[in-house]
Amino acid sequence: MIERLVVIGVGLIGGSFALALKAAGAVRSVAGVGRDPQAMARALELGIVDEVCTTVEEAMRGADMVLLAAPVGQTGPILASLLPYLEPQTIVTDAGSTKCDVVLAAREALGGKLGQFVPGHPIAGSESNGPEAAMAGLYRGKKTVLTPLPENDPLAVEQVAKAWRECGSLIHTLSPEDHDRVFAAVSHLPHLLAYALVDDIAAKPHASLLFQYAASGFRDFTRIAGSSPEMWRDISLANRAALLTELDAYLAQLTTLRARLAAADGPALEAVYANAQRARRAWLEAIEAGSPPQTQPQDTE
Repeated sequence: MIERLVVIGVGLIGGSFALALKAAGAVRSVAGVGRDPQAMARALELGIVDEVCTTVEEAMRGADMVLLAAPVGQTGPILASLLPYLEPQTIVTDAGSTKCDVVLAAREALGGKLGQFVPGHPIAGSESNGPEAAMAGLYRGKKTVLTPLPENDPLAVEQVAKAWRECGSLIHTLSPEDHDRVFAAVSHLPHLLAYALVDDIAAKPHASLLFQYAASGFRDFTRIAGSSPEMWRDISLANRAALLTELDAYLAQLTTLRARLAAADGPALEAVYANAQRARRAWLEAIEAGSPPQTQPQDTE
């Protein structure tokens, strides 16, 4: 039982964590901290939090666990604000989509108390934002990746893992470096592409006509462009090196496809499409079959 959980950023991610733990009977009290008083009041009204704290000092009093669910660019300042009030029993974790920058920020902000910070990343989400988007079942059957540090006590890592398991999540472990390389390819690049496509169409002089005829394919491809621009700005910059590597590889693929299209090389185009179809079907089948937890870092080279 978590006696006192502090959630910093009570939107989709932080709010869903609190609701899931409440639904599991795994937390006694949830304190919320956030920048927007209206959003915090709404979180209280919806029962996501039991109290809204206006200061970090007030929130941290007696806290067992703290979840940072704010844009990754705010990690350093938030951790620095927690440090004076970090009690010996308090474990801090995060839900950030990048890890190398988060770990660096934690090392700089927490110093000798770094061992109390266990980095994490739940692989679940939605394009919706705010407390109204929070749902108790968001993490059920989804992966949560932990990137433990050498300074972490194994018991602290297990407490964070247990909290996510109470939410219904499957625990995987990666190094921060492996994490960022993996998610640059399968998450950060797709978001960049979705934003770029919608922005490109919106800038055309006949944009209203194009959007009038955009249907389910366009909707599905661009769904994630409805996500928080602030959050994805921070993620893109935080994982800039790995994202640039993936973007360069994708640009090379587009150049190859353009050449084949210009040459009217139907068989070559079809071969790419068929390979992509097979790979996507195999991926969907693996998801449907279930994905067992990985407890050791995986080689992503």
